[in-house]
Amino acid sequence: MKKVTKAIIPAAGFGTRFLPQTKAMPKEMLPVVDKPVIQYVVEEVVASGIFDIIIVTGSSKRAIEDHFDRAYDLEFFLSQSGKGDKLEEIRKIANMANFVFVSQRGPYGNAGPVLSASHLIAKDEPFAVIWGDEFIYADPPRLKQLIDVFEKYQKSAISGVRVDKKDLSKYGISKIESVEDNVYKILDIVEKPTLEEAPSNLATHGAYIFTPSMLGYLSDLKPGKGGELWLSEAIEALLKKESVYAVEIKNGRYYDTGDKLGYLKTIIDFSIDHPEFGNEIKEYIKEKARAF
Repeated sequence: MKKVTKAIIPAAGFGTRFLPQTKAMPKEMLPVVDKPVIQYVVEEVVASGIFDIIIVTGSSKRAIEDHFDRAYDLEFFLSQSGKGDKLEEIRKIANMANFVFVSQRGPYGNAGPVLSASHLIAKDEPFAVIWGDEFIYADPPRLKQLIDVFEKYQKSAISGVRVDKKDLSKYGISKIESVEDNVYKILDIVEKPTLEEAPSNLATHGAYIFTPSMLGYLSDLKPGKGGELWLSEAIEALLKKESVYAVEIKNGRYYDTGDKLGYLKTIIDFSIDHPEFGNEIKEYIKEKARAF
């Protein structure tokens, strides 16, 4: 099977959990210290060896395109101001990958953006899908871990993270069968189960490597719950015909920046680890903790 060379990043949602902040600014552009969330996602894709990136946006998401485009006026200003380090940094953003931007069309739902980009995927090539409003900080990168499993087994692979019992109802939880080390064969996926319904505590979501056959299951989808197209339903159809593997991500920290609390925790983590002011942030947090 061909190598994985393309990644689809869905970034067309309204970001209603962050209103009114996201009324005019995409949730994917929320800053984590000094970089937007979606830049961390793109950096993960590039670090995994994929350089053709399709970002699926909506009518209010122009800021995402602008961020990954050249900014000649700003570059001129930085050059004239002697800020060479900043100039190099913003030029690097535009040159990280080959970007294509596609507007989402048709029914909503998390399968909608993937379908909107499917015409850019050849019928015989595998492809990656990775959400634009969350990420896993891992070494090696999460997507690279998925690619390695895909190349070994030539089957679709989904990233997996262990979650606390109290959080099982937030995710799709997989019924699994061990294959090796951190790799499992997915037998079933139960969406947002209760504690009693959950077949394990392995949540499978966030990043995917799909075999070419997934395109057919996506095109056959009919609107489901809420009149939306759901990626999970296409995966269920895929599971009936071929094996799909879950890869429990090694050396990773999951950041759900599409959730308010998760976003704030991400800000704290990255602030503490920042080389410029991390120690000051630690002292500030200690002072606040003593005050309470």
